Amino acid sequence: MRVEVVSIETATTPLDGLLYLPEHRPVTGAVQLMHGNTMNFYVGPPRFLPPHLTAMGLACLAYNRRGHDVASNRNSRRLEGGAFQTIAEAIEDNRLARRWLDGRGFRPPIVVGHSNGGLLAVRHVVDHQDTPALVLLSAHRGGTGLMRLMAENGLMAADRFDEITAEARRLVAADAGQTLMLVPGWWYLITATTYVEFLDHCPDLIEMAAAIPCETLFIRSEEEPADLYPAGEVAARATAEVTIETLAAGGHYYVDGEELVSARVVAWLADRVQPGS
Repeated sequence: MRVEVVSIETATTPLDGLLYLPEHRPVTGAVQLMHGNTMNFYVGPPRFLPPHLTAMGLACLAYNRRGHDVASNRNSRRLEGGAFQTIAEAIEDNRLARRWLDGRGFRPPIVVGHSNGGLLAVRHVVDHQDTPALVLLSAHRGGTGLMRLMAENGLMAADRFDEITAEARRLVAADAGQTLMLVPGWWYLITATTYVEFLDHCPDLIEMAAAIPCETLFIRSEEEPADLYPAGEVAARATAEVTIETLAAGGHYYVDGEELVSARVVAWLADRVQPGS
């Protein structure tokens, strides 16, 4: 495959990424790859899927949202990254990436999202009803109850959930929402504003399911709890067909399960990729 470095303009910092292109065959379509929370375009599915997808003739755009990694800096000492993300910004970033693909002449892309990128992928395809196919890789359920459910599973603030939630709300009310907080069971660092964003404004996967316009493949690892990664509930609510694959795939990050996940994605897409770029 051929690889191009890309930079997608936003109102603030650009979205960095790579466009993967088939080397010796015509382009049959495009794929928009959405990374998981605090991840980036060069880890996880946005890294391991492109060699398999370009072999099918698909161009793949893998890119960082502005909320990539936990905390980073670019060309100053001002911090950016996942600890500072907002949901509106993440939604806009995916729209800008789709617009970039449109500008390159690709027809509407297949959308693939991992984890929180999967939740955002559903929101994206609901807003882009011409999406031809959707692949959800361990997409979480979202919604206003997500944070407490995660805490009950030992994640987001765990047994300190009520304490940390109260402190985050206090900081936001005091106009100190950019204060960084240490949160056990998370990626350890998050601003009060972003914490409250996920409490109050997280899109709800189940509520959106009925508006998904296209066939969907929903993969999760067998180690992942079904209440957090609710493939069955999505299938029950969706009007378009949902194929569910529960795999021994190495947990949420598919450690040593990359080839298995890739093979299932390719097999499912094989009948859904039509000629023409």
